[in-house]
Amino acid sequence: MINGAHVVIYSSDAEADRAFFRDVLGMPSVDAGRGWLIFQAPPAEIAFHPTSSVHSHELMLMCEDLMGTMAELQAKGVEFTRPVEQLNWGLLTGLRLPGGGDLALYEPSHPRANG
Repeated sequence: MINGAHVVIYSSDAEADRAFFRDVLGMPSVDAGRGWLIFQAPPAEIAFHPTSSVHSHELMLMCEDLMGTMAELQAKGVEFTRPVEQLNWGLLTGLRLPGGGDLALYEPSHPRANG
């Protein structure tokens, strides 16, 4: 049986993004060797959205209080890439990774699969 999932984030500066997850987001990790950190993910959900375009996948971090989380992260120097948007499934914003990528952050208003 499937017992987990492994998410890969491609980055132009993987070391900086690993440090960001470790030092700014405070996510626990293990060193798989030579500083290659693998992070423990928070509880996750998988949803399938219809598309008629090229298939892609997206990682979105979730929180219980978007405005409070944003304030904590801004105090640590995190740059947000888009204004908070109220959608029918929650509040959404994006944050800049040190490697230049954009990562979605949202406060869900939909039922959660993991409680």
